[in-house]
This record gives sequence, C-alpha cells and structure tokens, in this order.
Amino acid sequence: MDTDKAYLLGLIIGGGIFGDNTNVFRIRLPYRKWGSYLENPQRAGQIAGDIFRKVGQMFRAIYNLTVQYEAMPGGTWTILCEGDTTALRDDLLHYGIVCEGDLKENADISKIIDDLVDDNLKRRFVAGLADTIGSMARSQRRFTDEHQILSLEIKGYNYKLVCDLCRLLYSINCIPDQVNWNHPNIHCPSNPYYRQWNKGFKLRILLDQFARFGAFAFRTKVETANENRRLQQQTHTAERCETRAVHVTPSTVHPAENDPRLPDEIRGGHYIHFRHFCAVMRCEHAPYSEINKYFDNLGEIVNPFPILCKESYLRIEEIIRSDDLLSRRNYDILSIDISSLLSLYNDNPLLLLFGNSPKNGYPITEILKAVAYIIADDDELNGRRPKGGYIQIIERHIQCTPNLRIEFRKPDLLTPLVIVGNGKGALVGAVNPDVYERLITRSPDNEYKLLVRRITEDDLRNG
Repeated sequence: MDTDKAYLLGLIIGGGIFGDNTNVFRIRLPYRKWGSYLENPQRAGQIAGDIFRKVGQMFRAIYNLTVQYEAMPGGTWTILCEGDTTALRDDLLHYGIVCEGDLKENADISKIIDDLVDDNLKRRFVAGLADTIGSMARSQRRFTDEHQILSLEIKGYNYKLVCDLCRLLYSINCIPDQVNWNHPNIHCPSNPYYRQWNKGFKLRILLDQFARFGAFAFRTKVETANENRRLQQQTHTAERCETRAVHVTPSTVHPAENDPRLPDEIRGGHYIHFRHFCAVMRCEHAPYSEINKYFDNLGEIVNPFPILCKESYLRIEEIIRSDDLLSRRNYDILSIDISSLLSLYNDNPLLLLFGNSPKNGYPITEILKAVAYIIADDDELNGRRPKGGYIQIIERHIQCTPNLRIEFRKPDLLTPLVIVGNGKGALVGAVNPDVYERLITRSPDNEYKLLVRRITEDDLRNG
C-alpha cells in the first residue's frame, strides 16, 4: 500500500461501479448542482482538469489504465477507466471486495483499513472518498452558515461501511459531527405513512475539523472548502461522541422499521436518536449513558401513531379505512374556531387537548401545524411545508377571516385526531405515555435495541 493506491481505493469504494465487461469500470461522482457545467462552467473545467491531472495520472502509473470522463448537465460526472483491469480487480479481491455493481452498497472495507498503517495513508484513502461522495453544498450547513459541513453521502443499507468509516475518521482525529442513518426513524420521524424514507446515509463532518485532519486531492474541492469556511465567523472544533449531549424528540413507529433490506442487528428496532444506532451497533464512541437516561421515559418519546401526517383528504380517508383500529372508531364532528385555538396556544404552547387525563391528549402545537397546512393557499406551501412559520400563516388567515373555523373529527379513543378542509386532511397523534410505555420492550439479544409491538384497542381502553 502506498499513498496513491490508498487514494485510488478510496475513490473506487466511493464511486466505483463494475459490470460484466472486465476491460472497463466507472467511477461516479454525484456532484449535482455543485458540479454542473450549466451552473458553474469554470468549476466544471477545473473538475475536468482534476480528473486528468490527478486521477488519470495515478491510474496510468499504478494500473496502466486510461481515463476519460463524461459530464451530465445535472452535475453527475462519470470517470471511465479502460484497459486490462486484472491487477486492480486482484487488489480489490485481496481486500475481500467483489467487483460487482455499486461497490459501496456491499463493500466491507475492514481489510483495507488494516493496511492503512499510518495517518498519511488513512488521510489519502479519506481524500478519495471525499473527492467522490463528499458534498459541500451550502445546504449541508448545521442550521446557519456558521457551521459549514462536509457530508459523505452513501446510498444503500451498508451500515457496517458507515461504522467503519466513522471509526477510521476517529483514528485520525477527524471527529464526525453527525450520522444520518438510512432509516425511517431518521428520515421521517413524524409520519409512518411517508414512503420515500430511503434517502441514504449522510456522514457529516465539520469542515473546520476536516480541514485539520482530513484531505482532498481535487483542487476544486479544496477551493470550495475554503470558500465555505470563509462564511463562518469562528473556527469550530468537533466534540467526541462520548461526551456529546443527546437531545431526543418524540418519534413515530414506522412500518419500514422491519424492511428486509435493513441489516439484522438494526431491523425490527425503533431508534430515538441517531446516536442510538451507534449504541445498538456497539460503537466504542457511543454516548451510552446519555441514551440510557431516556429509557426510563420511553412512553413520552415513542408514539405508535403519527405525530403529524399531512395528506390530501382522499389519502387521509384511505389511511383510516385501511387500519382496523382507526376505521372502527366513532368520531364526533366538531367545528372549531381557529382564533380560539391560537389564543390557547399563546397562553400555553404545551397544552394537550381532548384528553381524558392531565397526562394525555393532542398537542396544540401539532394541531396548529395541521391547521396551517389545511388553510394555507398553494403559494404559502413548499409541498406540504409552510413557507415561513405556521403561526404566521394562521395569523394571516384569521386577519382575512376573523371567524375562520375548521372541521375536527375527535375519536372515541385516543387514536389520531382527524382535521379536514380544502381538499386536504391531517392526522395528529395523541400524547399518551402510560399506554405507550407498555408497548416497548428491549431485545433479548441487545439491551439497547427497542422493540415496539402494535397497539390494540384494549391498550387504549385499559389505559
């Protein structure tokens, strides 16, 4: 192993795609708008130069392969590597990597990591990954421009690859800031009927931290990193996961928690935070005590119903019909004055409505989010999300129609509240911790893995 081979292995693991033709393979660079020659022709020219000067020279020197590239208008670049690929394939097989399809979907890089015997080799391998799957789009920032992020973006369900990369980064003191796991508890924690949860992994690193301990080989990546860091007022240092505070918000139980594509150790579990996955996978850096402290009050943070589901009216009706528990309910039809709801919220934003005890009921914040979606005009929404704040939408509509009312359907048990109007509908799940707590157990194989059984009518009646 030398530094150039370490870099090429990172590049191939990050973007390598192999087919039946043994004389060619491709490396995909999914740069999107950042790499589009329509958006930024100058940068596109620099990317082309990086491919020929960096990648091309290394492939010729190490594997005697020639390199060409193709750039798509949307920003995806493809490096075409041609020639006798036997030596390269033998190297990959030596590391236990089968040259089939998109490598990162199934690759186990543990044997490669064993051969990265010093920090320089590790940094070069990471540079190959960062040059392929490392996104520095400004949308990757942490909330504001003050915390610029490099995001390593990985499709598929290869949890072990992400864990191994995390540990590799730790070994060079390049501490990851966050991992967005490819799981419904991460990508749709409020709505169990959202089907497009499969958004891949994002291993996110503070750009300042990466600049000190990681590396890029592409000049274009270095320049963009420097541009993004200049947007910050300060330099930021990552905190180790062991000492990081964990802040948990309620999440819904999603049917895709049992998706057969998830690995065995993850499948069937419910996860309350992205660091909870790390504890289940026995990462030595997981904040176990922080995760454990939430296990005493799981009924407050795990909901078997949607926390908030916003859909068309017809889709809401279909959801109710297809669920035995929801379809058997008797609903009281209520016409609710929106201004009175807003007044209740202003007096107490933590208020629970329509409960049968002080500890349960429907959160007024989620009710108002549903109301804002239903009364909003098309130009006040981005898809189903309000432009600006949901309170501002409600206030505008009350100002135009002071007596604005909306239809609520209150069930006879604490199943979701139904709110409808304007051809739209919403489901709001109740807070009901004493009942929900009884649904949750720990896996006998892993004390950190939470199992949530399906809620029944008896659970609600005996709550």
